[in-house]
Amino acid sequence: MRDLLEELEQGAGNPMDAARRAMRPALPKRFYKEASIGERDGQFVLLLDGKLARTPARNSLAAPSRPLMEAVAAEWNAIGETIDPALMPLTRLVNVAIDRVAGEAEAVAAETAKYAGSDLICYRAGSPAELAGAQTAAWDPVLDWVRETLGARFTLSEGVTFVDQPQDSVEAIRAEVARYAPPFALAALATATSITGSVLLALALARGRLSADEAWAAAHIDEQWNAGQWGEDSEAQRRLAARRAEFDAAAKVLELS
Repeated sequence: MRDLLEELEQGAGNPMDAARRAMRPALPKRFYKEASIGERDGQFVLLLDGKLARTPARNSLAAPSRPLMEAVAAEWNAIGETIDPALMPLTRLVNVAIDRVAGEAEAVAAETAKYAGSDLICYRAGSPAELAGAQTAAWDPVLDWVRETLGARFTLSEGVTFVDQPQDSVEAIRAEVARYAPPFALAALATATSITGSVLLALALARGRLSADEAWAAAHIDEQWNAGQWGEDSEAQRRLAARRAEFDAAAKVLELS
Protein backbone atom coordinates (compact mmCIF):
# COMPACT_ATOMS: atom_id res chain seq x y z
CA MET A 1 0.00 0.00 0.00
CA ARG A 2 2.85 2.37 0.71
CA ASP A 3 3.78 2.48 -2.97
CA LEU A 4 0.32 3.88 -3.68
CA LEU A 5 1.00 6.91 -1.50
CA GLU A 6 3.19 9.81 -2.56
CA GLU A 7 6.28 10.55 -0.49
CA LEU A 8 5.87 13.55 1.80
CA GLU A 9 8.06 16.61 1.53
CA GLN A 10 11.62 16.13 2.86
CA GLY A 11 12.99 18.23 5.71
CA ALA A 12 14.59 21.60 5.16
CA GLY A 13 17.71 20.82 7.17
CA ASN A 14 19.18 18.30 4.75
CA PRO A 15 21.12 19.78 1.75
CA MET A 16 20.13 16.85 -0.47
CA ASP A 17 16.51 17.36 0.47
CA ALA A 18 16.82 21.05 -0.38
CA ALA A 19 18.29 20.18 -3.78
CA ARG A 20 15.44 17.78 -4.48
CA ARG A 21 12.87 20.39 -3.51
CA ALA A 22 14.50 22.92 -5.80
CA MET A 23 13.99 20.53 -8.73
CA ARG A 24 10.30 20.06 -8.00
CA PRO A 25 7.67 22.17 -9.72
CA ALA A 26 6.23 25.00 -7.63
CA LEU A 27 3.13 24.17 -5.64
CA PRO A 28 -0.07 25.46 -7.23
CA LYS A 29 -1.68 28.54 -5.77
CA ARG A 30 -5.01 28.29 -4.05
CA PHE A 31 -7.48 29.16 -6.82
CA TYR A 32 -10.79 28.95 -4.97
CA LYS A 33 -12.45 30.72 -2.07
CA GLU A 34 -14.48 27.93 -0.51
CA ALA A 35 -14.74 24.15 -0.52
CA SER A 36 -18.18 22.69 0.06
CA ILE A 37 -20.17 19.47 -0.35
CA GLY A 38 -22.76 18.67 -3.00
CA GLU A 39 -24.81 15.61 -3.94
CA ARG A 40 -24.62 13.97 -7.37
CA ASP A 41 -25.73 10.52 -8.47
CA GLY A 42 -26.13 9.31 -4.90
CA GLN A 43 -22.63 10.45 -3.91
CA PHE A 44 -21.34 13.37 -1.88
CA VAL A 45 -18.88 15.37 -3.95
CA LEU A 46 -16.28 18.01 -3.17
CA LEU A 47 -17.06 21.37 -4.75
CA LEU A 48 -14.54 24.20 -5.11
CA ASP A 49 -16.48 27.43 -5.55
CA GLY A 50 -19.34 25.28 -6.73
CA LYS A 51 -17.32 23.36 -9.31
CA LEU A 52 -16.74 19.61 -9.10
CA ALA A 53 -13.27 18.71 -7.78
CA ARG A 54 -11.45 15.81 -9.38
CA THR A 55 -8.75 13.34 -8.38
CA PRO A 56 -5.34 13.21 -10.12
CA ALA A 57 -6.82 10.58 -12.47
CA ARG A 58 -9.71 12.95 -13.25
CA ASN A 59 -12.33 10.98 -11.37
CA SER A 60 -14.92 12.83 -9.33
CA LEU A 61 -13.70 13.47 -5.79
CA ALA A 62 -16.70 11.81 -4.19
CA ALA A 63 -17.75 9.27 -1.57
CA PRO A 64 -21.02 7.78 -0.27
CA SER A 65 -20.27 9.12 3.24
CA ARG A 66 -21.18 12.74 3.84
CA PRO A 67 -19.12 13.00 7.08
CA LEU A 68 -16.04 11.77 5.19
CA MET A 69 -16.44 14.34 2.44
CA GLU A 70 -17.11 17.06 5.01
CA ALA A 71 -13.75 16.19 6.57
CA VAL A 72 -12.12 16.39 3.14
CA ALA A 73 -13.74 19.79 2.52
CA ALA A 74 -12.47 21.01 5.90
CA GLU A 75 -8.94 20.05 4.83
CA TRP A 76 -9.29 22.08 1.63
CA ASN A 77 -10.68 25.07 3.53
CA ALA A 78 -7.83 24.97 6.04
CA ILE A 79 -4.97 25.31 3.55
CA GLY A 80 -3.22 28.62 2.98
CA GLU A 81 -2.08 30.26 -0.22
CA THR A 82 -0.69 27.11 -1.85
CA ILE A 83 -2.08 23.61 -2.30
CA ASP A 84 0.46 21.32 -0.68
CA PRO A 85 -0.53 17.63 -0.91
CA ALA A 86 1.88 16.86 1.93
CA LEU A 87 -0.42 18.80 4.25
CA MET A 88 -3.59 17.10 2.99
CA PRO A 89 -3.27 13.44 4.04
CA LEU A 90 -7.00 12.78 4.11
CA THR A 91 -7.47 14.05 0.55
CA ARG A 92 -4.47 12.03 -0.60
CA LEU A 93 -5.87 8.83 0.90
CA VAL A 94 -9.31 9.43 -0.62
CA ASN A 95 -7.63 10.05 -3.99
CA VAL A 96 -5.73 6.77 -3.69
CA ALA A 97 -8.93 4.95 -2.77
CA ILE A 98 -10.76 6.29 -5.82
CA ASP A 99 -7.96 6.16 -8.39
CA ARG A 100 -6.18 2.97 -7.37
CA VAL A 101 -7.88 0.82 -4.75
CA ALA A 102 -11.26 0.85 -6.52
CA GLY A 103 -9.67 -0.95 -9.46
CA GLU A 104 -7.26 -3.13 -7.47
CA ALA A 105 -9.40 -4.12 -4.49
CA GLU A 106 -8.64 -7.82 -4.62
CA ALA A 107 -4.88 -7.27 -4.77
CA VAL A 108 -4.96 -4.66 -2.00
CA ALA A 109 -7.00 -6.94 0.28
CA ALA A 110 -4.64 -9.85 -0.38
CA GLU A 111 -1.56 -7.74 0.35
CA THR A 112 -3.13 -6.45 3.56
CA ALA A 113 -4.12 -9.90 4.81
CA LYS A 114 -0.64 -11.18 3.97
CA TYR A 115 0.73 -9.31 7.00
CA ALA A 116 -0.91 -11.95 9.20
CA GLY A 117 1.89 -14.34 8.23
CA SER A 118 4.58 -12.09 9.71
CA ASP A 119 2.78 -9.57 11.88
CA LEU A 120 4.83 -7.09 13.90
CA ILE A 121 3.31 -8.00 17.24
CA CYS A 122 4.29 -11.66 16.91
CA TYR A 123 8.03 -10.84 16.95
CA ARG A 124 9.35 -10.00 20.40
CA ALA A 125 12.60 -8.71 21.81
CA GLY A 126 14.43 -11.14 24.09
CA SER A 127 16.17 -8.24 25.79
CA PRO A 128 16.44 -5.73 27.31
CA ALA A 129 13.77 -6.60 29.81
CA GLU A 130 12.19 -3.15 29.75
CA LEU A 131 11.59 -3.29 25.99
CA ALA A 132 10.32 -6.88 26.14
CA GLY A 133 7.98 -5.92 28.96
CA ALA A 134 6.62 -2.94 27.05
CA GLN A 135 5.91 -5.13 24.03
CA THR A 136 4.16 -7.71 26.16
CA ALA A 137 2.00 -5.11 27.88
CA ALA A 138 0.90 -3.50 24.63
CA TRP A 139 0.69 -6.48 22.28
CA ASP A 140 -0.61 -9.42 24.34
CA PRO A 141 -4.04 -7.79 24.91
CA VAL A 142 -4.39 -7.36 21.14
CA LEU A 143 -3.56 -11.02 20.54
CA ASP A 144 -6.08 -11.97 23.23
CA TRP A 145 -8.71 -9.83 21.51
CA VAL A 146 -7.94 -11.37 18.11
CA ARG A 147 -8.28 -14.86 19.59
CA GLU A 148 -11.54 -14.08 21.36
CA THR A 149 -13.12 -12.02 18.57
CA LEU A 150 -11.85 -13.66 15.39
CA GLY A 151 -10.92 -17.12 16.67
CA ALA A 152 -7.33 -16.67 15.46
CA ARG A 153 -4.32 -17.77 17.52
CA PHE A 154 -0.83 -16.60 16.68
CA THR A 155 2.59 -18.02 17.52
CA LEU A 156 5.26 -15.74 18.98
CA SER A 157 8.92 -15.60 18.00
CA GLU A 158 11.91 -14.04 19.71
CA GLY A 159 13.94 -11.70 17.55
CA VAL A 160 13.52 -11.86 13.77
CA THR A 161 13.43 -15.64 13.35
CA PHE A 162 10.50 -16.37 11.06
CA VAL A 163 7.71 -18.52 12.45
CA ASP A 164 4.87 -20.08 10.46
CA GLN A 165 1.44 -19.07 11.68
CA PRO A 166 -1.50 -21.50 11.82
CA GLN A 167 -3.23 -21.55 8.46
CA ASP A 168 -6.70 -21.30 9.97
CA SER A 169 -5.63 -18.13 11.80
CA VAL A 170 -4.28 -16.59 8.60
CA GLU A 171 -7.54 -17.49 6.85
CA ALA A 172 -9.54 -15.89 9.66
CA ILE A 173 -7.67 -12.63 9.17
CA ARG A 174 -8.14 -12.85 5.41
CA ALA A 175 -11.88 -13.24 5.93
CA GLU A 176 -11.94 -10.28 8.32
CA VAL A 177 -10.06 -8.04 5.88
CA ALA A 178 -12.58 -8.97 3.20
CA ARG A 179 -15.30 -7.33 5.31
CA TYR A 180 -13.87 -3.88 4.62
CA ALA A 181 -15.57 -2.49 1.57
CA PRO A 182 -13.51 -1.00 -1.22
CA PRO A 183 -12.44 1.52 -1.97
CA PHE A 184 -12.45 3.72 1.15
CA ALA A 185 -12.54 1.39 4.17
CA LEU A 186 -10.19 -1.03 2.45
CA ALA A 187 -7.76 1.74 1.49
CA ALA A 188 -7.73 2.98 5.08
CA LEU A 189 -7.22 -0.49 6.54
CA ALA A 190 -4.40 -1.18 4.08
CA THR A 191 -2.72 2.11 4.92
CA ALA A 192 -2.95 1.54 8.68
CA THR A 193 -1.55 -1.96 8.21
CA SER A 194 1.36 -0.78 6.09
CA ILE A 195 2.30 2.06 8.42
CA THR A 196 2.16 -0.06 11.59
CA GLY A 197 3.47 -3.29 10.07
CA SER A 198 0.56 -5.06 11.72
CA VAL A 199 -2.79 -6.07 10.28
CA LEU A 200 -3.77 -7.13 13.80
CA LEU A 201 -3.26 -3.61 15.16
CA ALA A 202 -5.05 -2.18 12.12
CA LEU A 203 -8.05 -4.45 12.68
CA ALA A 204 -8.12 -3.58 16.39
CA LEU A 205 -8.20 0.08 15.34
CA ALA A 206 -10.92 -0.50 12.76
CA ARG A 207 -13.08 -2.46 15.23
CA GLY A 208 -12.67 0.18 17.95
CA ARG A 209 -10.63 -2.09 20.24
CA LEU A 210 -7.79 0.44 20.09
CA SER A 211 -7.93 4.20 19.68
CA ALA A 212 -5.70 5.83 17.08
CA ASP A 213 -3.31 6.93 19.84
CA GLU A 214 -3.19 3.43 21.34
CA ALA A 215 -2.62 1.71 17.99
CA TRP A 216 0.09 4.20 17.04
CA ALA A 217 1.88 3.81 20.38
CA ALA A 218 1.71 0.02 20.17
CA ALA A 219 3.22 0.06 16.69
CA HIS A 220 6.14 2.28 17.70
CA ILE A 221 7.29 0.80 21.00
CA ASP A 222 10.74 0.00 19.60
CA GLU A 223 11.27 3.51 18.20
CA GLN A 224 10.19 5.15 21.43
CA TRP A 225 12.40 2.89 23.50
CA ASN A 226 15.41 3.65 21.27
CA ALA A 227 14.69 7.37 21.46
CA GLY A 228 14.59 7.11 25.24
CA GLN A 229 17.98 5.40 25.26
CA TRP A 230 19.86 7.37 22.62
CA GLY A 231 17.90 10.58 22.23
CA GLU A 232 15.61 11.74 19.44
CA ASP A 233 16.89 12.27 15.92
CA SER A 234 15.20 15.31 14.35
CA GLU A 235 15.03 13.81 10.87
CA ALA A 236 13.60 10.55 12.20
CA GLN A 237 11.03 12.47 14.20
CA ARG A 238 10.03 14.47 11.12
CA ARG A 239 9.47 11.27 9.16
CA LEU A 240 7.54 9.83 12.10
CA ALA A 241 5.30 12.90 12.18
CA ALA A 242 4.60 12.54 8.46
CA ARG A 243 3.65 8.89 8.92
CA ARG A 244 1.45 9.84 11.88
CA ALA A 245 -0.47 12.25 9.66
CA GLU A 246 -1.07 9.44 7.15
CA PHE A 247 -2.07 7.08 9.95
CA ASP A 248 -4.52 9.58 11.45
CA ALA A 249 -6.06 10.04 8.00
CA ALA A 250 -6.55 6.28 7.75
CA ALA A 251 -8.13 6.19 11.21
CA LYS A 252 -10.47 9.03 10.21
CA VAL A 253 -11.55 7.24 7.03
CA LEU A 254 -12.21 4.05 8.99
CA GLU A 255 -14.29 6.03 11.44
CA LEU A 256 -16.31 7.94 8.82
CA SER A 257 -16.75 5.35 6.09
